[in-house]
Amino acid sequence: MDIGLNALAGLVVGIMVGATGVGGGAVMTPLLVLLMGVAPNTAVGTDLIFASVTKAFGVGAHHAKGRVDWQVVRRLAAGSLPAAIATLIWLQSMESAGDRHGLIVAALGAVLLFTAVAMASKPFLAKLGKQRRLADPTRFKKYQRPLTVFAGIALGFLVTLTSIGAGALGAVMLLFLYPLRLTPAKLVATDLAHAIPLALVAGAGHLLIGNVDFVLLGQLLLGSLPGVWIGSHLGGKLPDNVLRLCIALVLGGVGMRLVST
Repeated sequence: MDIGLNALAGLVVGIMVGATGVGGGAVMTPLLVLLMGVAPNTAVGTDLIFASVTKAFGVGAHHAKGRVDWQVVRRLAAGSLPAAIATLIWLQSMESAGDRHGLIVAALGAVLLFTAVAMASKPFLAKLGKQRRLADPTRFKKYQRPLTVFAGIALGFLVTLTSIGAGALGAVMLLFLYPLRLTPAKLVATDLAHAIPLALVAGAGHLLIGNVDFVLLGQLLLGSLPGVWIGSHLGGKLPDNVLRLCIALVLGGVGMRLVST
């Protein structure tokens, strides 16, 4: 494996994670599978550990600025962590490693396409959430907590299976559920903070299954740790519309490539 190339990949993804909360799985896992030839289950397991360490550095910078809404993090984790454990048990119960590989590749493509659509629809969903919040605040708040837990369940399943969703999909879900409470900076920080325990639990399970390449992990972290620090200081300074559309196009293209394999 090319250490320089892997470190460069980690740097680019680290900057994306720090600045937008997106990229830990949505970019890194397809990159490992399509360009570096890493087995899908190993790519998912290694990326989950990579994401947990990388995002921890990003959250440190955001937490120091008071951007993390820990109550929202707890609500998401109440659904995502049990769902992650259940998904790991299901994956372990699959008799054939080949079955797992095929399932993960198909799921990667489908989740990337869904993520691309969700990101492209972000302004519409944000507007819809704000309208519902202002039209009937009592009813909206009544369902806000259980819907957040349910969102966590969906993220726990998707992240454990594909390592994708904690950043991109999580941010879109939170934007709809908390349109007034979470500013753009708080949205990124809160989404990152939730992704850490989820990635740790899911990554630990994949580690036990034998899906983590520690040499590759170390090389990726060489670039990602300085990258996420750079990205966390760029957050809020980059044009959101341009970033969102560019990322959505990239994810959609990669998703189509995986679905067609």
